Amino acid sequence: QVQLVESGGGLVQAGGSLRLSCAASGRGFSSYAMGWFRQAPGKEREFVAAISWSGSSAYTSDSVKGRFTISRDNAKNTVYLQMNSLKPEDTAVYSCAAGPLQHTNPSLYYYWGQGTQVTVSS
Repeated sequence: QVQLVESGGGLVQAGGSLRLSCAASGRGFSSYAMGWFRQAPGKEREFVAAISWSGSSAYTSDSVKGRFTISRDNAKNTVYLQMNSLKPEDTAVYSCAAGPLQHTNPSLYYYWGQGTQVTVSS
């Protein structure tokens, strides 16, 4: 069982940056791939980024490519999402998830955090 808690969300102006953290507790964090997803009001959950258990492989969605970076520190049981050049359309609740494989499909992840709100003003 893994428990996930996100932090680092908030209100930022367009063009600004935020770094989200996802702290894990419980057993086996370093054996799980991790993903970040987001959901805006009235929209479906959207894949943002994923990283392998070792951190050697990572990828992001086309909508955030070149602006967002996912990373992890297994010694600290934490995964990060560095978000630069934020746009109003990035406004959403961002959630981290843990699963056996890095994947864009949220149904393949076992554990989820409660989410953190990111609001980008224009």
